[in-house]
Amino acid sequence: MVDRKFLFAIGMALLLVAPVAGAQSDPQQLLAKAKQASGGAAWDAIRSTHTQVKASTGGLNGTGEAREDTRTGRFVDRYQLGPITGAQGFDGKTLWSQDASKQVKVEDGDDERLGAMNDAYRRSLAFWYPERWPAQIESAGEKEENGRKFFVVRITPRGGRPFDIWIDAATYLFDRAVEKAAIETRTSFFSNYREVAGVKVPFASRVTNGEAKYDQIVTIEKVEFNVPVEEAAFRMPPPPAPDFTIAGGKTSTTVPFELLNNHIYVRVQLNGKGPFRMLCDTGGANIVTPELAKELGLKTEGALEGRGVGEKSEDVAVTQVEELEVGGATVADQVFAVFPLASLANAEGVAAQGLIGYEVFKRFVVRVDYERSELTLTIPSAFAYKGSGTVVPFKFNGSIPQVEGEIDDIVGKFDIDTGSRASLSVLGPFAEKYDLKARYGAKVEAVTGWGVGGAARGLVTRAKVLKLGSVSVENPVTELSLQKKGAFTDPYAAGNVGAGVLKRFNIVFDYGKQQMIFERNANATKPDTFDRAGMWMNLADGVFEVIDVIAGGPAAEAGIKPGDRILSINGKTPAQLSLPAARVKLKSDPPGTKVRVKVKTGEQTREATIVLRDLV
Repeated sequence: MVDRKFLFAIGMALLLVAPVAGAQSDPQQLLAKAKQASGGAAWDAIRSTHTQVKASTGGLNGTGEAREDTRTGRFVDRYQLGPITGAQGFDGKTLWSQDASKQVKVEDGDDERLGAMNDAYRRSLAFWYPERWPAQIESAGEKEENGRKFFVVRITPRGGRPFDIWIDAATYLFDRAVEKAAIETRTSFFSNYREVAGVKVPFASRVTNGEAKYDQIVTIEKVEFNVPVEEAAFRMPPPPAPDFTIAGGKTSTTVPFELLNNHIYVRVQLNGKGPFRMLCDTGGANIVTPELAKELGLKTEGALEGRGVGEKSEDVAVTQVEELEVGGATVADQVFAVFPLASLANAEGVAAQGLIGYEVFKRFVVRVDYERSELTLTIPSAFAYKGSGTVVPFKFNGSIPQVEGEIDDIVGKFDIDTGSRASLSVLGPFAEKYDLKARYGAKVEAVTGWGVGGAARGLVTRAKVLKLGSVSVENPVTELSLQKKGAFTDPYAAGNVGAGVLKRFNIVFDYGKQQMIFERNANATKPDTFDRAGMWMNLADGVFEVIDVIAGGPAAEAGIKPGDRILSINGKTPAQLSLPAARVKLKSDPPGTKVRVKVKTGEQTREATIVLRDLV
């Protein structure tokens, strides 16, 4: 629940350096002045740093601790915010993280890896000691703000990404650091410089992504230099003792699921109560709705930032759940986000009381049988695969499995996402880099999905071949994202593979071995179709509200416009024909099918006929 931005705040609290290149000064002279201004030769003797801080963000207060080897850039950060605890470290080669339940994993995603290289560069003070970590250093010009002048220096560490340091032209101390991460730009402001052991340290910092209410405030309580640090401090901790069981001493349990809108819904018990209908998402956090949290008597805290495929941020509180149970499988002491899912329920046409995913998949080997609509959870030590499926290795992009693949011979990294209803969503930066709009002649623009933050828009087309490792899928419906904010603006991933592709297989997810096993099922040869009516509908006040209409599509030709309300489809009201069932009909009925709809525009009601046809 606490992302790298908080750890960035802790690490940047000791960023005392990096000035380079003024517009009219030699970079080395600026570096020398910056070093002199913040302590000069006193820095030469510093070999390690131990920092203790107080921190707050999103209504949560807590503490943090950082240990750094300034000679190599190795580090370990630990934090506690309300019910959330965690850690992240870098041992010189591997970046790792540990969550609130002590689960650990290697952070393989490009966003995390590049950020870690920058962290290591800064923590090794390599701007003054370039032999510790090479970098490209250049001037980014001068800035003036509120009557103050700054030199801006751009640094690109080896193995990292560019970041800017703003240097106060009057004091040569650092005012801020700016780094563009995968889906946001983070700025860390420094203030309240104090002298410790002959060097000046900013005892206060504020990290922001432009959303002020989610700012992270870090205040240093104590700084110590040259405190001995054991080598083991930087290494990834061993796995924790199992906090999961399967009833009756069994090693496996199978539970049914509903596949609605290509989303997996399972029945879950929390603290012995339920069952509650919840979405199941391979990389998703634990979530309960505020209504369910109240029903269970859970204490909620904070208002952290939540993001998804949509462009809006949402407030997310947190709580603690003593027991999560799926079938006979139980996981103890879980942190849950508390988040309203009403808008998602309107888009789904079915209410869910929460979400589970990564924390369950991390502990069990999970087989998703799309053919029989069953999940099988197995204790990892008891799992032995005997089938003939195709093994595809993956790395973690945050908490999402990510595989090496191709789209029509263009190599990229693809997230595997059971929480997506789509087949293949190509992220905006990747689509733009390879000019996929022109390559595919994509002209059909539509709302293509809905999630945290609202609607997602894209250009809908069709690729020839998608490869995931050695698994191939032909002619997938492909969406070229048009999002300007949110998860689909990540420049480090090519695309997101959803259930439109995944349901062609039964898939074993083995997070411990970081591999998936794909078994083709009866869905493998079925054609992949896109909505043949050309409109997106949500459920609203018992009717279908038209949110989006594709220009020149069947619905548009029938005179249907955004804001219209569909009162019935072929004589069946939304109470008789659910939104998921209506979507299946409009997507799966053959081209040429005439669909009668009763449409309400303002106070006027009329009949219209939509003639279905393929749009891609």
